[in-house]
Amino acid sequence: MFIRLLLIFTLIPVLEIYVLLKVGQQLGVSPTIALILLTGIAGAYLARTQGFDIIRRIQQQTAQGQLPAESLLDGAMVLAGGLLLLTPGFCTDLIGFCLLVPLSRQALKTMLRRWLQQQIDRGNLKIHRY
Repeated sequence: MFIRLLLIFTLIPVLEIYVLLKVGQQLGVSPTIALILLTGIAGAYLARTQGFDIIRRIQQQTAQGQLPAESLLDGAMVLAGGLLLLTPGFCTDLIGFCLLVPLSRQALKTMLRRWLQQQIDRGNLKIHRY
């Protein structure tokens, strides 16, 4: 696990710096900085609007006595997407936008659900119900 985290926290920033330098060479410094700021603003706006929608849905489901499992998963994905968009870089922005846009989030949620089920089936993840 330590090796995976080490690779993630070193390779992703190196990749982001590389992409930023290449984009900066193609577009110039000012347009590159403007793009970074624009994706941060757009990400904050999308995360805010999507987040409020999800909170409203969770409140409605709990008021009706339903378990808001899908909405909670959506909320976690929107939170992760918002955080990724606030970090400077185009690779993390792409992943962040995919987590914020409902259509792509649905596809990613299906894959995440499948992965979680595999982890439960293998015994790597245990769910305790009280």
